[in-house]
Amino acid sequence: MQTIDIYKLADNAKFNGFHGKVLFWCALIIIFDGYDLAVVGISLPSIMKDMGVNATTAGFMVSSALFGMMIGAIFLGTIADRIGRRPTIVLCLLLFSVFTAVAGLIKDPVWFSIVRFLAGLGIGGVMPNLVAQMTEYSPRKIRSTMVTLMFSGYAVGGMLAAVLGKGLIEAFGWQVVFLAAGAPALLIPFILKSLPESMPFLIKSNRIGELKKTLSSLEPSYVPHANDKFALPAGDKANSASIRELFQEGRGFSTAMFWTSFFMCLFMVYALSSWLAKLMSSAGYSLGSALTFVLVLNLGAMLGAIGGGWLADRFHIKRVLICMYALAGLSISLLGYRIPTAALFVLVGLAGATTIGTQIVCYAYAGQFYPMSVRSTGIGWASGVGRSGAILAPIVIGALVAMSLPLQHNFMAIAVPAVIAMAAVALIDHQRSASVR
Repeated sequence: MQTIDIYKLADNAKFNGFHGKVLFWCALIIIFDGYDLAVVGISLPSIMKDMGVNATTAGFMVSSALFGMMIGAIFLGTIADRIGRRPTIVLCLLLFSVFTAVAGLIKDPVWFSIVRFLAGLGIGGVMPNLVAQMTEYSPRKIRSTMVTLMFSGYAVGGMLAAVLGKGLIEAFGWQVVFLAAGAPALLIPFILKSLPESMPFLIKSNRIGELKKTLSSLEPSYVPHANDKFALPAGDKANSASIRELFQEGRGFSTAMFWTSFFMCLFMVYALSSWLAKLMSSAGYSLGSALTFVLVLNLGAMLGAIGGGWLADRFHIKRVLICMYALAGLSISLLGYRIPTAALFVLVGLAGATTIGTQIVCYAYAGQFYPMSVRSTGIGWASGVGRSGAILAPIVIGALVAMSLPLQHNFMAIAVPAVIAMAAVALIDHQRSASVR
C-alpha cells in the first residue's frame, strides 16, 4: 500500500500529452467564451443604428450580459466544487452558446438584454472553472505559463469576432456573428469524454478508479495499486467549499484585495471591449478601421497574457502584476490624444496587453493563492465581485460618451482604476498563498 499526495504528484509531473489535451480543450472553450463576449462590442455601432438606441441605453444593453457574468461566476464557480467541474463547464458552454445565438434573432432592446443576461451566466461561470482546472493539472514550474496560455484564447476569441465582424457585418448585418456563436454546443459530447474531473472532487465522491486512471495519465511513472490511499495537504482537503474558507487562515484581507483588483481591472477590460470601436468611430475613423483597433487590442491581450505568464513563472507574479497595471494606466491615458496612427496602434496593443492580459495573469495568481478544495470558489467570488466593475464600465463610459466630452476624458476615466488595482495587488499577503509551502 502506498499513500499518494495528489497535489505533489501534479506539481512535479513533467508536461506530456495529457497536459496538452487539458490545455487544448480549456483554451478552445475560452476562445468560444471570448468570442461570445466580444461579439457585442464589435457589433455595437450597428446594433445602436438598427435598434435606434442611444449610447446610454446601449451601455445598459451591454451590461446585461456582464450582470449575468457576475451571477454566473459566483454561483457556477461555487457549485463546481460541489457537483463537479466537468459538468459545470459543459453547462456554461451550453448557456453562452445557445443564448448568444438566440440574441441574433432579437430586435427588441429589452429582450436582447434578457437573452444576453442568460448568456452571461455561462460566460462568467466558465472562467473560474477553467482557471481552476488548468491550475490543478499544470506542473508547478510552468503553472502560470499554462494558465495564461490557456486564457490567451480569450483574446483569440476577441480577434475572431473582430475579423468576422469586419468581413460580415457590413455585408450581412450584425445578426450573423451572433448566430455563429451557437456552433460550439456541438462539441459538448467530446468535452465530456476528454476533459478530466477535479481530483479533490473524485476523492470526495469516492470515484477512486477514475482518480487512478487520471493520475496514471498525469504522471506515467505512477503505478496504481489496489490499496492505494490518496492524501491532500490539510488546507486542500475537499469539503464544503464555503465562502467562509476564503477568509480563514489569514486570507481575509488578501481576498478583499483580490476582489478590488478584479473589480478595477474588469472595469478597464469591459470599458475598452465595449466602447473602443465606438470611441474610435466618433474620433473620425471608419467602422472597418475602428474594428481594426479592436483586433489590435485583442492581439496585444494575447501577447500580454502569454508574456505575463512567462514572466510570472520566472519572477514574482505579484511584482509582475504591479508593473503591468502601471503600464495599463499609462497607455490608456495616452489613447485620447492626437498622435500618429502607427503610435496609436502600439498604444492600443499595449492597453490590451496590460488590461485583458493583466486580468488573465490575475486569474492565474488567484488560482495559485487558494487551496485546491476552494479554488473554483475563490476564483469564482473574485471574478463575480469583479463583474460589478465590468457591469458599471459600459454604463459609466456610455454616459460619458452621451455627454460628448473630449476624447481624452473618456480614456482618462478608463485609466484611473489601474492605479487602484496596482495598490490592491501590492497589499496582497503572498505568505498566505497556497503556493507557499
